[in-house]
Amino acid sequence: MSPREGYVTTPDRVRLYFRQEGDGPRVVLVPNGFHFFDDFRPVARGRTLVCFDLRNRGRSDAIADRSRLVRGIEHDVEDLDALRRSFGADIDVIGHSYVGVTAIRYAVRFPARVRRVISIAPMGPDPGRAYGADLANADATLGRVRAQLAALETQRSSLDPEEFCRRFWDVLRVIYVADPADADKVRWGRCDLPNERGFMKHWNENILPSIQAWRPTREQLAVAPAPVLLVHGRKDRSSPHAGGRDWASLLPNTRLLTIENAAHAPWIEARATVLDAIETFLSGSWPEAAEVVERDE
Repeated sequence: MSPREGYVTTPDRVRLYFRQEGDGPRVVLVPNGFHFFDDFRPVARGRTLVCFDLRNRGRSDAIADRSRLVRGIEHDVEDLDALRRSFGADIDVIGHSYVGVTAIRYAVRFPARVRRVISIAPMGPDPGRAYGADLANADATLGRVRAQLAALETQRSSLDPEEFCRRFWDVLRVIYVADPADADKVRWGRCDLPNERGFMKHWNENILPSIQAWRPTREQLAVAPAPVLLVHGRKDRSSPHAGGRDWASLLPNTRLLTIENAAHAPWIEARATVLDAIETFLSGSWPEAAEVVERDE
């Protein structure tokens, strides 16, 4: 069966682009995941996999009215539920990076509608927490990339926006993998899309402040009984592995799968391990290597 694509319209009339594979009874939603469609396609076996672009992202509608953006991930959580209603089923959710936080937030807002959550390399529950250089993986690669991006910024005015975006991602993608040889497998830039070229404004003005405003406590998270599998690369420079451990110590029904020789995109660097773990988890069991993290009292 060929993938199906289209749009779901939210209650405030924002069109969200989606792509669907499979027609199984269990629906797995991947928000902000259209560019991960091929990566996670095996999940569709016996299920319905729906990857979609969040509002003001990718092929979804661009939004000029800030009142429909200012709540950041709260809008995204509600949009996730709009997709859930459109596909007519309770859902499993896979979220990556800051959208891993969105997936957890969805489980708190709509606990009766989510069966299982997979949060891959999420930002930690306290975005303001500073980890030591060893825990944050603030290595020479990260320092070099920051210097290269600063130099590139001085050329912005002389470059076509699409060309600037491509050069930006040519530099940035290196920090998302532990092995530089895997950097070319990171194809998240989507520089042909205006929404993606303008994402940093939306991030800085709306999304990041909304994440920073949510400092969940163990008591607040206790209302979300759905099992949560955290998948985190030990060498993650973007969202430190220590943040994944923090989530695992707070959430009531969770385990942490650590991928030792991987960074921010563990399914790229350990594809079989991660996809097998996802399949095991969505089928109803914890992956054998996933650990229970002791709670700090």
